[in-house]
Amino acid sequence: MQLLIADLHLQPDQPEIAQGFIDYLRGPAREASALTILGDLFEAWIGDDYRGEFEQRIIAELRACHDAGTRLAFMHGNRDFLIGEAFAADSGCALLEDPTVMELGGQRALLMHGDSLCTGDSAYMAFRRQARDPAWQAQILALPVEERLALARKLRQQSGEANSNKAEDIMDVTPAAVVDTLREHESRLLIHGHTHRPAVHELEVDGERAQRYVIGDWRPNQGWQLRVEGDSLTLESFALA
Repeated sequence: MQLLIADLHLQPDQPEIAQGFIDYLRGPAREASALTILGDLFEAWIGDDYRGEFEQRIIAELRACHDAGTRLAFMHGNRDFLIGEAFAADSGCALLEDPTVMELGGQRALLMHGDSLCTGDSAYMAFRRQARDPAWQAQILALPVEERLALARKLRQQSGEANSNKAEDIMDVTPAAVVDTLREHESRLLIHGHTHRPAVHELEVDGERAQRYVIGDWRPNQGWQLRVEGDSLTLESFALA
């Protein structure tokens, strides 16, 4: 069995979700052969060199899960794109490119965070290009920690204000981008998060049946996962203790 999750947005002022994830790592994740996190594990990450008590605890729990025998993989999201090799080494998570193709359920599956598919949001796409630029990232990482923390707070505030004024369809994936991306990667199975709209979508690519699985975001009383057992893929929610 393999598990895929996304969009936990872990942060100190949401202790219920953090504890739910820790319980998940100590329970269901250890029963799986692999756990893949498709971005936004953290609400914000300002660099591997800054780790408070909260971040250290999450890293330690990931490492314990890895050491218990579960393969861990992490793909950057739009909130934690500054996670780097030091985090990967300490947590036991392999870093995945976005997108990544792998075999799941006997199919060639395309894994993404999902934000690159929201092409209708031109302002966000411009920010994404900047945020994924290695030169820009190096410039940010060179700033003092306090300046990076202030920048993270400012970006979260700006994101919330901008999203409140955007039409719902703009913040969802663009159907044409989905089809083009599946065609480009020669896949008929897409799995992503980001939109916080859990669902299984049926579509067609060049006359062939295709599916898009959207993994939901975690909340104080609820988590989401995609469970892969043999050829079966099951999108499911579960209660957090």
